[in-house]
Amino acid sequence: MRTRATAEFERRFGAAPAFLVRAPGRVNLIGEHTDYNDGFVLPMAIDRDVWIAVQPRDDGRVAVHSLDYHETVGFPLGNISDEHSGWGEYIKGVAWALQEAGYSLTGWEGILASDVPIGAGLSSSAALEMAAARAFAAVSGLPWDATQMARIGQRAENEWVGMSCGIMDQMISAAGVEGHALLIDCRSLETRPVPLPPGTAVVVLDTSTRRALLDSAYNERRAQCEAAARFFGVPALRDVSIEQFEAQADRLDGVVRRRARHVVTENARTLQAAQAMLQEDAVELGRLISSSHASLRDDFAVSTDELDKMVTCTSNARSASAGCYGARMMGAGFGGCAIALIHTNSARAFARDVATCYRRSTGREAHICLCAATNGAEVMHHFP
Repeated sequence: MRTRATAEFERRFGAAPAFLVRAPGRVNLIGEHTDYNDGFVLPMAIDRDVWIAVQPRDDGRVAVHSLDYHETVGFPLGNISDEHSGWGEYIKGVAWALQEAGYSLTGWEGILASDVPIGAGLSSSAALEMAAARAFAAVSGLPWDATQMARIGQRAENEWVGMSCGIMDQMISAAGVEGHALLIDCRSLETRPVPLPPGTAVVVLDTSTRRALLDSAYNERRAQCEAAARFFGVPALRDVSIEQFEAQADRLDGVVRRRARHVVTENARTLQAAQAMLQEDAVELGRLISSSHASLRDDFAVSTDELDKMVTCTSNARSASAGCYGARMMGAGFGGCAIALIHTNSARAFARDVATCYRRSTGREAHICLCAATNGAEVMHHFP
């Protein structure tokens, strides 16, 4: 992707770009639908990225050509209009949110390339937002504060794009640490790098199904969580312990009770998972990951038949490849990817066994890839 973006930039503009920036997608080991409940998440930035080759303009305009969509989006910084759809809205939203936060921006033009799958639950939108933020910061001479830029990206998605996401995706894309997952407190935005247990790797299991998140029940789930928090008289479900929940759960509406139970128990699982990683306990981490899937499927009701079958296939593969500790659906749900924690040495056999099982179960082809933990958004080159 990096070479594609740079080569096309040089072809179009006849010179090297002034800057080359990247921002990663992410997987989330555990902590799903906890971020907008002020809870805890444990994602890692992965080696699937959005790249932008960029140079400043002096006319206050932004023009970006996407090699993946084969189209160019352009807009003036002084009068940004919302077209209500398309990949360009994420870049416009970042420009709008930066200016709303008081930043003075310089225009730019660039070439964009990405290998973060769209709609797969790997946070392609946050990667695009953070790459755009890095591009604006580079050409405008802005300091890079990962937490502040994550907030900028979240505001762009919430208020410009219209997706009521939490802060996790932007935060890990902005602040990821190579070789580590990042335990994020979504209330304080404090972070703690946590290494994977030795000899383990994370595998992304793409079901080849896609979701349109804005059209899904995501916003409904969020409203149900907020209703539960009001019932308990707290700002967010993060403030409810398992003991408090169990003492009053039977007074909640049945659907709201199940949604709240997932969030309360998932927060506990996430903290336990970070501790298991620090203790190099892959077995316990895998158990918690698998428990997360059951909760997302049964209580939060955001899994799908394909995601469930993919996770079941990882269980079937355990006896054959003897290297999978646990698996779960990942992301907002309603399609996309699952993840599995495996022993590094079993990657090839595991991928083969799961792909075969999934094809037999669904008639679909699974796209399976091993992921490495990378840094968050970076300026990779400043060309003189």
